[in-house]
Amino acid sequence: MPNSSTPGATRPKRRRRRRGPREEPARNELVSSSLESAQQCLFNQDYGTAFVHYLLALNLAPVLKDLAKDSFRFTLFKWADELDSLGRIQDLFDSYEQALELFPTDEVIINSMGEHLFRMGFRDEAAAHFYKALKLRPDFPEAKENFYRVANWLVERWHFLMLNDHRRNRKYQLAIQRAVQEGCSTVLDIGTGTGILGMCAKKAGASEVYACELSKTMYELACEVVSANSMADSIKILHMKSMEMQIPKDIPSRVSLVVTETVDAGLLGEGIIESLIHAWKHLLLPPPNTDDPQSSPSQSGRVIPAGATVFAMAVQCPEIRRHHRVGVSAVGGLNLAAAGLIHSPVRSSPDVDEAAEPYTTERLSRVPGGFTALTQPCKVMHIDFNNPQELERLCLRDTSILQVKVIQDGLVDALAVWFQLHLDQENSISTGPDEDTCWEQAVYPAPFDCRVKCNDELLVEVSCKDAYLRLACTGRVRNGQTVSIGSQSEDTSSLVHSNPETELCSALAGLQTHQDAPNGPFTLECSEIALLNNTPYHECFQTAMAKLLSSLSSTQKSQGPKDNPSSSGPLYVLDVSEGFSVLSLISAQLGPVRAYSSVEKQQHQALLRLLTRENRVQKEALEFWLGVVEDDSALLQRPDSDKLWSAIMLDCVEICGLIRQNVMEKATLARCLLEEGGRIFPERIVINGMLVESDTLLQESAVQGTEPTLGFNIAPFINQFTVPVHVFLDLSTLECTHLSDPAELFILDLMNGSANCSSREVRIRVRTSGRVTAVPFWYLIYLDSDVSVSTYRPDSHWKQAAVILQRPLEVNEGDWVRLSVQFHKSSISIQAHREEEEITADEDRPVTINKA
Repeated sequence: MPNSSTPGATRPKRRRRRRGPREEPARNELVSSSLESAQQCLFNQDYGTAFVHYLLALNLAPVLKDLAKDSFRFTLFKWADELDSLGRIQDLFDSYEQALELFPTDEVIINSMGEHLFRMGFRDEAAAHFYKALKLRPDFPEAKENFYRVANWLVERWHFLMLNDHRRNRKYQLAIQRAVQEGCSTVLDIGTGTGILGMCAKKAGASEVYACELSKTMYELACEVVSANSMADSIKILHMKSMEMQIPKDIPSRVSLVVTETVDAGLLGEGIIESLIHAWKHLLLPPPNTDDPQSSPSQSGRVIPAGATVFAMAVQCPEIRRHHRVGVSAVGGLNLAAAGLIHSPVRSSPDVDEAAEPYTTERLSRVPGGFTALTQPCKVMHIDFNNPQELERLCLRDTSILQVKVIQDGLVDALAVWFQLHLDQENSISTGPDEDTCWEQAVYPAPFDCRVKCNDELLVEVSCKDAYLRLACTGRVRNGQTVSIGSQSEDTSSLVHSNPETELCSALAGLQTHQDAPNGPFTLECSEIALLNNTPYHECFQTAMAKLLSSLSSTQKSQGPKDNPSSSGPLYVLDVSEGFSVLSLISAQLGPVRAYSSVEKQQHQALLRLLTRENRVQKEALEFWLGVVEDDSALLQRPDSDKLWSAIMLDCVEICGLIRQNVMEKATLARCLLEEGGRIFPERIVINGMLVESDTLLQESAVQGTEPTLGFNIAPFINQFTVPVHVFLDLSTLECTHLSDPAELFILDLMNGSANCSSREVRIRVRTSGRVTAVPFWYLIYLDSDVSVSTYRPDSHWKQAAVILQRPLEVNEGDWVRLSVQFHKSSISIQAHREEEEITADEDRPVTINKA
């Protein structure tokens, strides 16, 4: 090679330096051409090609990334939506990966990818993206809202309750200590959660501890917790189901102790029987040889809990009834008798599909309206988890019938079930309704009305099909005569029809038979049944809609077809409620109306068609809108090219107590599609709230106190998943102290977007001294200026929600508290401050500032 000092070595360098400038114009021209092409493709709505041009331009000229970031994001999101609609999911995520190579720390792109992941069911991965976006920008409201929503899925609220249940934790610790001291030195923790039981075993002196966890989020959390407690080298945590574990691939040999709490309110619903059968066959040492008293505990296997005893009693409970059986004969002027029996999907009778969930859960001590015990608690069964043969026979066991004596007259609405978990010979935990426990009770709703009298005997069928404990009321014995529940006996039919008018309507409906009538009872979700039972809501809607239609009809007549040809003909109304809704049909029966419903399920459409026919509404008056529009994005389009909607019904409030996502954006679009004088239902939502002190809400929202849980540092890790808004509350039975009167917190005007605020400050007078720990809130839904319905009523199908304050606020009677309320998209956030200055009595009202 020539020496660098020779003339021949310098000329190539000069040529390379001269080529650089000549290449720059070509590169710049390509970059400029690509950006121009991207813009042109955007104009033509060719988002895929625009995205490719942006990728090329920004890879060639990274210096332009900041300038092009907004346009690139817009293109990416539009292209992703198009790929999503085409079902090209892999291409969608490939596009996001390419985008993140260019913008690896762009919190908006990261959050958007998380939204796609969550919608497609990848909750763990979605949470990681939301969490990363928040780390990059802690004040990013969209990521914050998304993370809070997904946190409820990833770390369910019962984790906090269980860690705050000191009695439960201590009893598990004592049972594990005793087992280890008796020679169980190798331990497997199945479903480890935060890792607390495995750490108890290690602290008790176990030589080897293994744990498994299926949830990726909980697995990673357990790894963090174990590491923080200096046990990472002595506890091996596996991200898998225990039934997938193999020896020696995953653990070197069989263990002598399995600890687990994979039990739900119905005991068996989390698959404990299957996992223990597998453990006894493949992971656990065999049980002690009862014929050999000299057998060593270290050479035999054991399970904690050792067993469980299940109890049940029949209850009368209006709150349970209204979520599982339609108990009204008419709503909003519609006769429902023709529909016959409408059930919830929660059923446990012998003839139902095995895939049906046999029970739901309730904390009976806090159920609105309370409950009445119609029988004494009876023992249903005892299960020995340390007997492998018994576990295998459990699901093969014949159905048994219990005869339970009735102690009080009443209507059987459900069987309430709980259990006593026997950890060992000395320690047990009860999940009964009278216990101070973190557990709820399993509720097996009765599908039919069944009136019982004192001294009757209730027949309860018990089985263990498909790993569920199933209970069902099948009959009643009175004076030696047995009547099957569901048969048309004289007393059960009298329960269904409480007055002669209703009975007559039902009888007439029964005479009207049609060949195309669907067979069997209809099934609606529990929340949809509660909605049908909410007669005040439907009556209010009927009143408000009748007023609107009357007004529009009068205007139409006064204008006449000559003045406004497009005004002639029927009025068009659209119901875009989530799930099953009869609002479209209520509208259709009020006059010359073409009603469009967005219900999707065929059974829901069949039920609406049946009600249309039996209420003598013209068939063409009701149409199913999703069969007309091409996709959900066009749901609010015009009914015809020359027509506007007279009314659009938006489903604004989720059952859990939150405002639905994107409802204000939908309202903005809906306003553009209303004819003059038309209206959105509801037209306005007022958010009301109050100051409360509630240790219960704190216990359910985060691990409380400064002391470590059983000496382990767990709280800082799981409390990362604390959410500021607690949902599905029954404020009427919440254990709390009301520290103020209700106050108006916020107003959402769906008919006048310019009247809305982004933030509001409200002054509230303290009526009772205490600690403000939360601000529960609910809604006053205005269907028009005069007609409103509250979500805080005993007959409401909606629950309430509460904002949990980060730091409790000490207040005294007479103090003023200033609430800074912010509403972003669909999320509400509240900060509370005690005012030091004096405020005169005439200022005892909300004050609005910072108008958007």
